[in-house]
Amino acid sequence: MKRTLICLLGLILTMGCTDKLSEGYIGPSDIRIEDGVMTPETLLALGRISDPQLSPDGSTILYAVSYTSIEENRSCANLFVCNADGSGRRQLTAYGKSVSNARWSADGSKIYFIYDGQICEAPYRDGELGRMKKLSEVPAGVSGFAVSPDESRVIYISSIRNTALETPSDSDPALDKAQAYATEGLMYRHWDHWRTEVPRSYVAPFQAEEITPENSVDILGEGNLYELPLEPYGGIEQLCWAPDSRHIAYSCKKLTGIEYAFSTNSCIYVHDCESGSTVAVTTEGGYDTEPAWSEDGRHLAWISMERDGYEADRQRLMVCETSFDGGFTAGEPRELNPNFDNDIAGIVWHGDEIFFSSLVSEAVQAIFCADLNGQMLRVTRPDWHFDFDSPFAVLADGGEVKLLTSYQSLHFPTELVAVDIRESGTSYTPITSENAHILDQLDDVTEKSVLVETVDHKQMQCWILYPPQFDSTKVYPAVEIVLGGPQGTNSQGWSYRWCYRLMAQQGYVVIMPNRRGTTAFGQAWKEQISGDYPGLNMQDYLSAGKYLKSKPYIGKLACVGASYGGYSAYMLEGMDGGLFDCFVAHAGIFDEKQLWFTTEEMWFANWDNGGLTEYAYQKGQTGPAGDGVTFGGMQQAGAPYAATAKARRHYANSPSSMVTKWDTPILCIHGMMDFRIPYEQGMAAFNAAQMMGVPSKLVVFPEENHWILQPQNSLYWHRVVYDWLDRWLKD
Repeated sequence: MKRTLICLLGLILTMGCTDKLSEGYIGPSDIRIEDGVMTPETLLALGRISDPQLSPDGSTILYAVSYTSIEENRSCANLFVCNADGSGRRQLTAYGKSVSNARWSADGSKIYFIYDGQICEAPYRDGELGRMKKLSEVPAGVSGFAVSPDESRVIYISSIRNTALETPSDSDPALDKAQAYATEGLMYRHWDHWRTEVPRSYVAPFQAEEITPENSVDILGEGNLYELPLEPYGGIEQLCWAPDSRHIAYSCKKLTGIEYAFSTNSCIYVHDCESGSTVAVTTEGGYDTEPAWSEDGRHLAWISMERDGYEADRQRLMVCETSFDGGFTAGEPRELNPNFDNDIAGIVWHGDEIFFSSLVSEAVQAIFCADLNGQMLRVTRPDWHFDFDSPFAVLADGGEVKLLTSYQSLHFPTELVAVDIRESGTSYTPITSENAHILDQLDDVTEKSVLVETVDHKQMQCWILYPPQFDSTKVYPAVEIVLGGPQGTNSQGWSYRWCYRLMAQQGYVVIMPNRRGTTAFGQAWKEQISGDYPGLNMQDYLSAGKYLKSKPYIGKLACVGASYGGYSAYMLEGMDGGLFDCFVAHAGIFDEKQLWFTTEEMWFANWDNGGLTEYAYQKGQTGPAGDGVTFGGMQQAGAPYAATAKARRHYANSPSSMVTKWDTPILCIHGMMDFRIPYEQGMAAFNAAQMMGVPSKLVVFPEENHWILQPQNSLYWHRVVYDWLDRWLKD
C-alpha cells in the first residue's frame, strides 16, 4: 500500500485566549499527498465539522471542527464562524481541550459552550471571542445543556451514582483500591461501559448565580434510577424547552432492570419547572424520541415507533396539540402521514411546517417538508447524490426559502450547505469547504448506481465505486461491503471506519448492496430481515457478488463488514461456494447462542432473532410458563430455549454451525470494550478458522469498543485491513 509523507502542523491563531488554554491545541493538517492516492493517514487528517448554529440575526453560522493528531493520539474540537453564505470564515477558539455544545445567546452577544466538563460563556463581537467565564461547578461534569428561550433557566445533563451496581467501596470505604462490580439484576453494562453512573437532566437558574448541584432540580426527582437521556446515544436533543421557558418536553424510558433490558417503551413527558408536576403525553408503544415544540407552543412533535421491543420499527412523525391555559394539557397524538413508508429523523419546525430528513429509494438521504394536514413534499432532488441532514436553520424571504444544513457524500465528509427553494426550482450552494486543501490533492473516484436482480426476482439497489482512471479493459480486485445494523443503508454517507473512497483509491472496485433489511426502501424491505438472518439477505449478498464478479474487469473479490456485517462475513465464509477470495470481519457475531447470554440490549436479540413479538412481562414469575415463549415472566420468543420456529431456525444456522465449510482466508477484529458483541465472538471465530486450517489472523484492541476510535489504533486497524486485502487479492 502506498504511503504518504505527513506533516501535521499546529496552526495557533491569536484570539485572546491564554497560553494555558491553548496548551495542547491541535490545528488543521498540512498533509502532502503523493501521486493523488488517498491513504489512512489522509483520512485521519480530515477536519470534522459538527453542530452548526445560526446567530439570532441570521447573519453568522457558528460551528465546531475537530482535528486529529496521530502523534498525540487524540482529537480536539474548536469553534469557527462564517457568514451565512460561507464567506468571512474565522476561528474563534484555539483551546487545547475540546469545545462542544456551543450556542448563541438570545441577543447574539455571547456564546455558551462546554469546556472541560463545565458550562462556560464568552462575549462575541465582530468575529472575535472574548475571555471565557465558567458558569457551572458540577462535580460530576456536564455533557450537554439547553438554555431556556428567555435565558432564565438552563437544562443540563450530568449523572448520578448507579446504586444497582455495587463496588467494594460502597460497603467499605477502606476498599478504595479494590475493583469489582456486583449486581442482582439486568442491565449492568451498556455498549462500552459498566453502568456505574446513570445520566440525569437538571434544571437550574441561569446567569443569576453559579450553576451547582445545590441550586439544581433533578427533572426525574429522587428515588429512581431512570436514564435521562437514554444511553448510549441520547443527548440534549431528547429534551426541549417550550416557548414559555417554563415547560420541558423530554423522552424517557421509565424502566429499570430486566424490564429496561427487554423493552423499548420510551415515552414523551412534559415537566413544569414551577410546579414540579409531570404530564405523560404518551404511555405505550416503542421508542418515542426527540420532542420538538412548534414556535408558538401550540403543537408538540416527536418521532415514534409503534411496537414495544422492536427497535427498527418505522419511525413515524407524531404531533399533538398543546395548551398551557390553567396548566399543561396535551391533545390526542396523531401520525401526520401514515402512508409515508420511510423512517423520519431530525424534525425542525418552521411556522406550521416541519422539515425532516429520510433515507429514500435512490439510496440517499433527502430533506422533506410536512404540513399539519399530513402533506409531505420532497425538497432535495432525486438526482442529487448526497446525504442531506435536517436543516439547522430555515430562512424565509418573500416567496423564497433557504435551508441551512449539512451534507456529505461518498466523495467528501460533512460540510455545510444552503438549499434554496424557489418557484423556478431547487438548488444548493456549498457554504464550507473544510477539507478542500486535502481532497483537491487526490485523484477522484467515480460512482454508479445499479440494480441487481435477487434470487426472488426483485431489484436491489447497489452503489459501485471505481478507482481513479478506471479502465474497463484492465482487471481490478474488488471488495463487497456487507452492511452492519442490520437495519441501515448503504447511502451517500461518509464513514471513518469503512471509507469507501479510501478503498477505491487503493485500487479496489467497491460494491455496496442494499440487501434486505436496509431502511431506504420501505418498511416491508427493511422488516423482512428480522427472523431471517441466514436467509434472503445472504442470498442478496451472493447475488451482488456474482453480478460484480461477472464483469470482465473484476478479478478477485473480498467480503468485508462490521457488526452485523461481521456476522455476514462469518456466515458467507460457510456458504459462498468459493465466490469470495478473502474475508474481513470486524466486531461480528459468530455464535448466536453465546451472544444471547452475553449481550446487553435484550430487546434487539429478542425480536430480531426470530421472536418478532412485542414486549410482555409479569413480575414475580420464575421458570418457563409452559407456552414456549415466556420465561421468568418475560416474553422471550427470540431466545435459544424458546419454541418459536423462526428462533429455532436462527440458532440452528449460526455461523458457528458451519465452520467445517470454512476454507477462505479470514481476518477477525474485535474491541475488548465491545459489550454489544463481546470480543469472545471474534476470538471464537479465529480459533475455529485455525482449527479448520484456514489462513486467518486475529486482532484485538483492549481499549476499543464496537468501533476503533483512538487515532493510532485506527491507523493500525486500516493498515492491517489493507495489508490483508492486498495480500489475498493483489498478489
